[in-house]
Amino acid sequence: MKQIGLAMSGGVDSTACALLLKEHYQVHGFLMDIGQPGFSDQAEEVQALAGRLGIQLQVVDLKNHFKKIVLDYFIDSYRKGKTPNPCMVCNREIKCGLFLDHVLSTGLPAMATGHYVRRQEIHGEVGLFEGIDPHKDQSYFLARLTTSQLNRLRFPLGSMHKEDTYRFIESHGFPDFRGKESQDVCFLKGTSVAEYLDAELGGGMEPGPIVTLDGEQIGTHLGLHRYTVGQRRGLGLPDHSPWYVCALDAAANRLIIGKNEELQATVVKGVAPNWLVSSPPAAGDRFKVKIRSTHRGAAALVREIDNGLLELEFDQPQRAISPGQYAVLYDNGRVIGSAEISARTTGP
Repeated sequence: MKQIGLAMSGGVDSTACALLLKEHYQVHGFLMDIGQPGFSDQAEEVQALAGRLGIQLQVVDLKNHFKKIVLDYFIDSYRKGKTPNPCMVCNREIKCGLFLDHVLSTGLPAMATGHYVRRQEIHGEVGLFEGIDPHKDQSYFLARLTTSQLNRLRFPLGSMHKEDTYRFIESHGFPDFRGKESQDVCFLKGTSVAEYLDAELGGGMEPGPIVTLDGEQIGTHLGLHRYTVGQRRGLGLPDHSPWYVCALDAAANRLIIGKNEELQATVVKGVAPNWLVSSPPAAGDRFKVKIRSTHRGAAALVREIDNGLLELEFDQPQRAISPGQYAVLYDNGRVIGSAEISARTTGP
């Protein structure tokens, strides 16, 4: 019988994967220990679940790597006035990086995960595609993977809707998963970004001026880590129309604000592009582009592409484009690639 590794978390998705895979494979379970809050309880639950499923479970200790690669990146991004996406870094470097490497080192040919994405071969090339459930599609979060990683990954839930997943496991005698969705940022369980950074930085993020786009100071912020581009609440600046965060100037410790229309931009610049196709795009190509995981995506033109740089122009202005997030390019549901957003402008 063929064998496969499975990334287990104790949640509905990895449990459904286990049940689906057991029909065709001998399944070996693996659980990441990244120092997440409540891990000992989670490990007990996953061990009990694995026993019930008849799957051997191995815990993989990645705490130190997770701290150096993900947590330090997360903290450093806020120091630089960026809005990070730790899940994308974790997926590439930890879950589908070191964790996958460990699974493969045991002699298994591939690892399955509970992501709602599809993996398809097109003309001999493996492609990453959106999951068919638009409300649960997680392709954005996997856009930083490499093609070699994608070759060794399997996604059993990509052609299912979330409700189908619940019904499937309930039909197999697992009725207790509804309402137990996991938190996106696992290491923030029970705390906010600001509270986490306050604890980690020990007061290292100081108050500073709130200024308009014209440079006029009209208030004082409580530390740049408490704000994100597009934020309205918490500014404490009454006016005839609302103020919004437009930018975080980490070098001068300034919070730059403006009106809603000043959050709009048509051009986004990105760095460190990552391509999941054998032939990267060229200037003049058009794609659907998402600028954050919750963005519906919008039509954009590749204006410039060079080693390490990508510039896109949207057909229509987009709101609250945030440096540190990622622009992900799609073509008919396929993830073409991504780049870390470095800047935005209103036009040429």
